Formats: sequence, structure tokens, C-alpha cells
Amino acid sequence: MHRRTFLSATSVLAASVGLGGGEARASTPARTLSVFNNVSLDGYFTDDASDMSWAHTQDPEWNKFMSTNASGDAELVFGRKTYEMMARFWPSKEAAQAMPDVARGMNRMRKTVFSHTLKSVDWENSRLAQADLATEIRRMKSEPGPNLLILGSGEIVAQLTQAGLIDAYQLVVVPIVLGSGRTLFEGVTGKPRLELTKTRAFENGNVVGWYKRS
Repeated sequence: MHRRTFLSATSVLAASVGLGGGEARASTPARTLSVFNNVSLDGYFTDDASDMSWAHTQDPEWNKFMSTNASGDAELVFGRKTYEMMARFWPSKEAAQAMPDVARGMNRMRKTVFSHTLKSVDWENSRLAQADLATEIRRMKSEPGPNLLILGSGEIVAQLTQAGLIDAYQLVVVPIVLGSGRTLFEGVTGKPRLELTKTRAFENGNVVGWYKRS
């Protein structure tokens, strides 16, 4: 994945804040599960080549939003593919030099990766979960700790949306038409409805929408 893709992770550091538009809730007994992702105008979060660099055009206004959005804490939830890309980048010297504050936060935060093929995980503060996804997420949400955040990991987003376990979504609609690719909600049935709670438009054409489960 192109390095620009990882610039979006400045939002990750705030997801427990940015998704709700309020202050961080770092240790509430009941934890919420949120999603942060970029989508194209035609609804894809990756193109046919699994590339997301199209989503990360940088400009001062957008960079400031990402920076000010970066506060609070969260426990990150990944599928294998997203985890492996992140784990290769954030502990590296390149990440520490390019984005030291973000790198420190990404390395510091707790991380859970769901995979039946990985045997171990080596990234700092990571743990491997091989239990049933929905069952384990329900257990995690019932425990004290920081709120939970999914970054990328489209298959997990779809499965947990279907299970009704995602509480909030922060989606960045990027003004590009990909034509084909992967959606965040492949296989979801029942037409679950979300409630739009906040929007913000940017000069680069991005529109951020905050949604909660109805």
C-alpha cells in the first residue's frame, strides 16, 4: 500500500472522539464499536487492485482536520490484510520520521486482529483473536476499556454490520468514481438503516458523514 494511504490514520487516533463528535470516553464500562473508512462516490472503499491511495489527496484544510481529529484513545480491530499492512509500516523508521506523533499513537494503542491463518502477531500491544468474530466482539464490548475502532477491514465491517454490533460509522465520501471494486457492506442483508448525525464538507470535495445505528 502506498505510504499516502497511511496518512488517513491520523483520524484513527481520534476515532473514539471523531465518530461521536464529542469528548473521548476512554474507560466506560460499555464500550462502543465504530468504523472509520473512505468510500468513493459509487460506494467502493478499495478499487479492483485493493488500492486506497485515491482517497488521500492532501491539502492544508484536510490535514488540519485530520490533525485536530487526532485525540482520544481506542482499541483497534483489524482483519489480517489490514493488520499486516499496518504492522509493516507503523513500527518502521520511515513512519517515525514522517509522522512521529501518529506512529507513537498507532504503536501504543491496543490492537486485536481476527485471523484463522496467522499463528502469532508481533506488533506492539497486539493480540490474535481466532474465536468467532461476533461472539468475541460482544465479549470485548462488555468489558471496561477504550472504545473499539475498525479501520479498513471491509469483511469485518460487513459481518459486524450484519450482526448489528457496530454502533457508529465515520465515512469520508471522496469525489471519485471507481467503476468497480469492493464495498464495505458486501453480503449484508435486511437493509439496516443508519441515522446521520453530522456532516462536514471540505474544499477538496471530501464530505465526512457521522452515522449511528438506528
